[in-house]
Amino acid sequence: MKKVICICLALIAGIIILTVIAAPSGPGLAVAPIRYAAIGDSYSIGEGASPDQAWPALLAGHLTKAGIPVKLVANPSRTGWTTQQAIDDELPVWRTARPQLASVQIGVNDWVQGVDVQTFQHRLRVLLDAVQQVIPDTNRVFLVTIPDFSVTPTGRLFVGDRDAVKGLTEFNDIIKQEAAARRLQVVDLFALSQGMKNNPALTAADGLHPSAKEYALWEEMIFPVAKTLLSTTDPSSPRP
Repeated sequence: MKKVICICLALIAGIIILTVIAAPSGPGLAVAPIRYAAIGDSYSIGEGASPDQAWPALLAGHLTKAGIPVKLVANPSRTGWTTQQAIDDELPVWRTARPQLASVQIGVNDWVQGVDVQTFQHRLRVLLDAVQQVIPDTNRVFLVTIPDFSVTPTGRLFVGDRDAVKGLTEFNDIIKQEAAARRLQVVDLFALSQGMKNNPALTAADGLHPSAKEYALWEEMIFPVAKTLLSTTDPSSPRP
């Protein structure tokens, strides 16, 4: 009888050992992707290209391939929308997505529609304050400047008699100021976007928006900034 009991205990011990060995170790556990959501206008939704060619979609894929799993869980950006429309209509969708990483690229339609500098700055502050209240790590928000659409074949139709470079630069300066006040990173692609002037391949068929090739160039510039943010901050860290 004792011999039978010993054999049974040995078998149980063996099963336990095999179970422990077979169990996945900590480093081998699947890592949940970082939840990324964008706020913006036509430039963030990829107008002029397909949705999977929009730079936020490209960024999520690029980061994942680089070993940082990221999932684009929401991109409520809409062509023609202003900062106020982003506050009113994009933020509710964006909040529901519970993002851990955020990008904001907005303002071109404010300028086109004649919104003054002070109003734009106020709206941008409201938007960024709301975004940072949602993101667990408030540093995981980055801004992207307004491109120079005036260099495109039909861009001048939206400029009138105004100085587009001067006006867009003023708006971009506000974007940079508000980011600096919050210690957020900014990707300034204004100069890069001016390459659309002499290269038809960089402009979409509508003659106004970037082509898939141009969006890819933007993503290449944005990628190292996003990668650094995700490599140096913790999505679960508490807000101050």
